[in-house]
Amino acid sequence: MKKRYKPHWVYYKEVFRSKFQAGCLKAKLEDNWQHGYEIGPLVEVKKLRTDKYVVRYTYDEVL
Repeated sequence: MKKRYKPHWVYYKEVFRSKFQAGCLKAKLEDNWQHGYEIGPLVEVKKLRTDKYVVRYTYDEVL
């Protein structure tokens, strides 16, 4: 049986007031790796309890 590992998330240092602002950064991060030779990160926007948003990404392929 294969053991599932939790991904190692890297959080961007800024907290955003709107989901739109966080989404713009997400698109920028994804676009930077689109034409490169490496596999791009998995990027997602996460809502905090304070109704603010953070952007996090991982290079783990375990998901």
